[in-house]
Amino acid sequence: MERIAKFETVTRTRFIQDYMDTFPDKTEGDAKNAYASLTLPVRATTGSAGYDFRSTLDFNLAPGESIKIPTGIRVRMREDYCLMIFPRSGLGFKYRLQMNNTVGIIDSDYYNSDNEGHIFIKITNDSKEGKTVSLKAGDAFAQGIFMNFGITEDDAVSGTRNGGLGSTSR
Repeated sequence: MERIAKFETVTRTRFIQDYMDTFPDKTEGDAKNAYASLTLPVRATTGSAGYDFRSTLDFNLAPGESIKIPTGIRVRMREDYCLMIFPRSGLGFKYRLQMNNTVGIIDSDYYNSDNEGHIFIKITNDSKEGKTVSLKAGDAFAQGIFMNFGITEDDAVSGTRNGGLGSTSR
């Protein structure tokens, strides 16, 4: 296997700000505790393709509900790779837990964004069977898979990123 990336946590200040912005009902103490509990994504087995992302809080999602989770994680990777984010297979199978944007794509230049490349993951419980998803802080809920990609022979892009969702089309 080729080693092409490294996960890191965002700064404590960045995480606390993003956590409090995302969950206005939470306290700064909640955000500090969540930050202290962050773990970097890891693979479960030597044959696993996905790196497990863990929830930063306890939550319940009834059918049709969504939640955006600030993971506290950023990733530095080779320029010719991206990180694709998917729901954990078991949660998708049991609850139809889905990514809100179907597949999250983390580009290599996102690492240098103003928000430190902080990865947020938004999921939806699309259960057709009335099942509520209940997860605890620290539970794995999504997985990231690194993918190599190519570009066209006549590619001449020179734009730079500064931001997250939708920032490359502004």
